[in-house]
Amino acid sequence: MKNRNLKKGLYAAVFTMATVQTQAAPPVDFSNLVEQVSPAVVSVNVVKKMSQEELLQQQVPEILRRFFGNQVIIPQQQIPQEKTGYGSAFFISKDGYLLTNHHVVEDASKVTIVLNDRRELDATVVGSDERTDVALLKVQGSSYPELRTGNVDQLRVGEPVLAIGSPFGFDYSASAGIVSAKMRNMMGETSVPFIQTDVALNPGNSGGPLFNQRGEVVGVNSRIFSGTGGYMGLSFSIPIDVAMDVADQLKRNGKVTRSYLGVSLQDIDRNLAESYKLSKPEGSLITQVAPNSPAARAGLRAGDVILKYNGTPISRTSELLNYLNRSVPNQSIQLEVLRDDKRRNITATVSTAPDDTPAKNNPETAAKGPVLGVSIRDLTVAEQRQLDIKGGVLIQEVRRGGSAAQARIMPGDVVVQLNNTPIQNANQFVETVSTLKQGTIARVVIIRQGQRAIIGMRIQ
Repeated sequence: MKNRNLKKGLYAAVFTMATVQTQAAPPVDFSNLVEQVSPAVVSVNVVKKMSQEELLQQQVPEILRRFFGNQVIIPQQQIPQEKTGYGSAFFISKDGYLLTNHHVVEDASKVTIVLNDRRELDATVVGSDERTDVALLKVQGSSYPELRTGNVDQLRVGEPVLAIGSPFGFDYSASAGIVSAKMRNMMGETSVPFIQTDVALNPGNSGGPLFNQRGEVVGVNSRIFSGTGGYMGLSFSIPIDVAMDVADQLKRNGKVTRSYLGVSLQDIDRNLAESYKLSKPEGSLITQVAPNSPAARAGLRAGDVILKYNGTPISRTSELLNYLNRSVPNQSIQLEVLRDDKRRNITATVSTAPDDTPAKNNPETAAKGPVLGVSIRDLTVAEQRQLDIKGGVLIQEVRRGGSAAQARIMPGDVVVQLNNTPIQNANQFVETVSTLKQGTIARVVIIRQGQRAIIGMRIQ
């Protein structure tokens, strides 16, 4: 018993000493930085139109919705048609361009920003991209405070970072933490390699800047991982290089054009690494190559392992996707591929991604064709054989509020005909959509779970 107590005492002494020696460093003092950068951060107030679902939830008791669903009719004069929201943004140029999140200004009928001197300015949405959750705003005037951008590649896990925004409408709130991880992909998303932090973010922080210790913007605060709706220690920011690339495209073209290689990818785990005779899990495994895609034309095959992109080693799929997302259509890329235990170099030229609604944009750009709100891809030969069809396109994503969503078209549907035009591939789908007129009804022939159906889609 004495020996046991003695051992416990020794352990306690050692633990105490270790605790003293590894005591955490004092918190970083961001006070000067906050004072320096705050003038370039703004609050965003938006007015949005309410959807029919929101109106039902607000006005109709649950018992009626349970029995009658969306067939309940609400008198127009008795319901508010608009709601207000808030977020954050920051200046990226002296002539009035600002970055924020797509979800902050989505479906907004009016956007107003509030400067730190309490001036209110009307803002125009230059463009908005749902996939990356980035939106570009513009206000009239000049000589606005412009924030410097940092190098995300040099950002290190464990590095202190600072966020400024308007959580729950409390403007110019500062919160600090550290970088928890980089290159995070959430829930199957591949467009953004998020920066994960433990910075306290809450509703209203969306669209605000994430700073490094030098006062450079390294990210756009976008979302939290929460089971309660509030902060739970996991926050995610869009890397500033991704956001600036999207902003540049929105500024030039009013939309975002993405590159397309035409492969399905997955990570290499321990067992696959051993089977491919790799010293460690690395690279990205091609599981499928789309027919007539840039990958197919370059000679890439299912089972190839991509180890390098333009000479840069690839440790996981998220890294490769980030490089591909940042490439531009018609760009030639060099891939080092492992095939049959031999490494070889393959050159591929990426094309434009087959996405008929790459961004929400300004009226001048939108007038060139309707926005359905879908992402699509060609069917593989195996998928066509399974459905016993030739051609067709797969609906990969349906964005809320678009014509497709209103018509209840769903991810996984296969479009085989649009009006009287058989759809052979994604390019033909895009061309056919461009001929549709707003206000008309298009007949869409789909295959859903093996069954054909015809849907009437009102073109908005």
